[in-house]
Amino acid sequence: MDIQKLSEEITLFSSTTHGSSDYDKDEYFIMSADRKEFAPFKYLQKKLPEYKDINSLLRVGFVYDSFELSNNEAFQVWFEKQFSKKLLRRDAKKISIVYTPNNKMILDQIGLINKSYEVLGQEQILLNGKNLPTQLGEWYAKCIFGLKQVKSTSQRGFDFVMGEEGKRVEIQVEWSDASSPKGVKIKKTLVDLSDYCIIIYVAKNFMIREVCFLDSEYVSRKFSNKGHTIFLKDSDVSSYFFSKSSKHFDKIINPITFLKYASPNLAMKLSEKLSSQG
Repeated sequence: MDIQKLSEEITLFSSTTHGSSDYDKDEYFIMSADRKEFAPFKYLQKKLPEYKDINSLLRVGFVYDSFELSNNEAFQVWFEKQFSKKLLRRDAKKISIVYTPNNKMILDQIGLINKSYEVLGQEQILLNGKNLPTQLGEWYAKCIFGLKQVKSTSQRGFDFVMGEEGKRVEIQVEWSDASSPKGVKIKKTLVDLSDYCIIIYVAKNFMIREVCFLDSEYVSRKFSNKGHTIFLKDSDVSSYFFSKSSKHFDKIINPITFLKYASPNLAMKLSEKLSSQG
């Protein structure tokens, strides 16, 4: 797919207003690399038929967020100028912003953060910094599996959903170079509310050391007899690690990003398995 052509079409669309069109009702708006221009996906599909669905963009490195979570003030200004109308809250809630992350900048910053964590840890200043690793792990999952992040109807802030059918996904992030003997802790209520459970194992250097993809029904059936909290030990779920099993490889939307942020050891195993998948 020609990303340059895509960029040119976004610029072309933004060069004139479209108040008489119905493009304002689109669900997906593709953002340019400089974050200043946008184009509705329905328009781009007409101009570039190779983009047959949103997954065709996700597969080549794009990710998407609901507009409510994107904090993108430029989009509202652009929208109201393009369509000569106010962006109402009820319409904004339906919109997703699709974009390409600046992977080089992100990797550079991850390296700097890792160095900072090492220094602050050695000086006994930073003893519990899991908030950043958790959010980074969730972002990894969102990119790899093409998840949509939306505001939650509960008090948890937001949910992750997968695919057109809107399957609910529970993400757990384990930040360490080796798993705890007790296993990854997950609340039974969150398993019961989800269709899939994804565990992202993030190494201390913030790269992905492993991924485990589980059906929530399987987790409930096998582990729910142990109270309100479930502990998923490596010995119980390692057969579903992506380094060992290809069972859920069909759920991977963006293998490029997966390999980019995987640890060298995992990337080598994934590359072999993804190649064998055809």
